[in-house]
Amino acid sequence: MDDVMDGYGEAGAGRTSLGVMTLHPLPESVPRARRWFRKFIAPYGIACSLDDCLLMLSELVTNAILYGQAKGEWRVRVEWWRDGTSLRVDVHNPGLPDKVRMRQAAADEAHGRGLCLVSALADSWHAGPSRFGGTMVSFVVADAWP
Repeated sequence: MDDVMDGYGEAGAGRTSLGVMTLHPLPESVPRARRWFRKFIAPYGIACSLDDCLLMLSELVTNAILYGQAKGEWRVRVEWWRDGTSLRVDVHNPGLPDKVRMRQAAADEAHGRGLCLVSALADSWHAGPSRFGGTMVSFVVADAWP
């Protein structure tokens, strides 16, 4: 079973953890991530588009599941934070950070547009090493709160 914890995680200076979930690297974890994020972000009254956040979350969790690699059992970790008026969502997996890159998918390709969508919808996004090992990809929505 996946774990979801509301209000749990590490907070940095000026940053407040709003929630954490761990997901099995299975396709059904993508809609589960959307459901849990929607449930646990609702009490915080975000002013940005929840649908845009859910789409970006879906893309990053899908990528984490598709490209994560580990020798044994592993999980995708999702954390969300309030940083001033901004919302930040981090997605961690045991893949290699240098493999994350935005690409231009051909018109007839079914995949390859996830990071392009995130780049278009988020105020910023970042990929790099995860503090848990592996890769972390995040997006930030500025002015998520008034």
